[in-house]
Amino acid sequence: MRRWGRARVDARKGQVVELRFFGGLSVEETAQALHISEESVMRDWRLAKLWMLRALGPGGEVHENAGA
Repeated sequence: MRRWGRARVDARKGQVVELRFFGGLSVEETAQALHISEESVMRDWRLAKLWMLRALGPGGEVHENAGA
């Protein structure tokens, strides 16, 4: 079984965001580009969006400990 470190998974989430949001790629295209499943893309995309919502305050301000 391959073990994924946190840094690698977080880096992958960043790549998913870059490809989906900035690159405009579909879920399928992102999965192909990163050599991962479409389910993994959707999971990473969902978690990245949740992190952003938590990092932003109610008024859209960034929390000081958002990266913690």
